[in-house]
Amino acid sequence: MDSTTILYEYQDRIAIALSFDYASKHNRQELRCASWNCEKLGIKHIIIELDFMQQYFHSSLLQGGQDIPEGEYAEDNMHSTVVPFRNGIMLSIAAGMAEDNGLKYIMMANHGGDHTLYPDCRPAFVEAMGRAVAAGTWNGVQLFAPYTDLTKADIARRGKSLGIDYSKTWSCYRGGEHHCGKCATCQERKEAMRIAGVKDETIYDS
Repeated sequence: MDSTTILYEYQDRIAIALSFDYASKHNRQELRCASWNCEKLGIKHIIIELDFMQQYFHSSLLQGGQDIPEGEYAEDNMHSTVVPFRNGIMLSIAAGMAEDNGLKYIMMANHGGDHTLYPDCRPAFVEAMGRAVAAGTWNGVQLFAPYTDLTKADIARRGKSLGIDYSKTWSCYRGGEHHCGKCATCQERKEAMRIAGVKDETIYDS
């Protein structure tokens, strides 16, 4: 939901959309949705493989990892879904792509609900990474993260105003044929749409 919303809201500024295949359990579904939305908007979409993350990193989010926990977002039951420095790795690649293509900005769609659990979504990380990217690129690439202080419901409201079809987005960490409805990302998705008054056309298994 987050990345798709930023894709639509800032489509006139986006030259390239990057997706990363890092062997997460939900990559297949996530990449399918990303491709669909980029094709609809006429935005160039590049998928970059990061197989090493599955090979060397441990996370329940990755293929071969432990089961995805159920329940709400909380450190005690969702810490296993952390993929070490995932956003740092992906943003570094995006910064290199931006510099190579003469682009001035890279974007990320982290939001306020991520802050407690995921260190590489917090404001301090965004600020530090932004300084590193600007200092480490010849053309001073800037990191743009407009949703850092927004809630998931705030993002859903923006999507509603933009007419986004959220049934063409993917959240569930389990990556089945349908959203499981039980994991924290599914529950957060349901709650955000309810608060924002968005008709939830997501198919849930429960």
